[in-house]
Amino acid sequence: MQENLMNFALMLTADKDDAQDLLQDTTLKVLGNQDKFVDNVNFKGWVLTIMRNIFINNYHKIVRAQTVIDQNVDLYNLDMVNAHGIGSPEDSFQMQEIVAAINRLTPEFRIPFSLYISGYKYSEIAEKLHVPLGTIKSRIFFARKDLQKQLKIFRQA
Repeated sequence: MQENLMNFALMLTADKDDAQDLLQDTTLKVLGNQDKFVDNVNFKGWVLTIMRNIFINNYHKIVRAQTVIDQNVDLYNLDMVNAHGIGSPEDSFQMQEIVAAINRLTPEFRIPFSLYISGYKYSEIAEKLHVPLGTIKSRIFFARKDLQKQLKIFRQA
């Protein structure tokens, strides 16, 4: 069974080290969820499905990590669309101001906030930055407060 799992992991990852990591993650997940296994069901199929799902979830995390926020974004060439389907110069200017406000945040606030708006969960950010969960929540809260102050002109409009 272990050999079949390793072959499947190699097929998914195409890398021996990544395959071993995937196999280990799958083993831990199976052991942690063995009470969810239903008798008279194909055990091998159940485990392979878990492995495939872990691989897909990890792939989505990698894609999100690679699309965090490009600090060198060309704001004049963004594909921004308003409610009528036409991007306006005003929209581009507002986006430029928002990005500038985010960039003015100190790194301790900017980095967790950027990860959060990129779709990461608080727990993922805490793990990635090796910072306690409560600290991440506080930093994102204070980043929002600071951005609200900096961008209050847009709320009045």
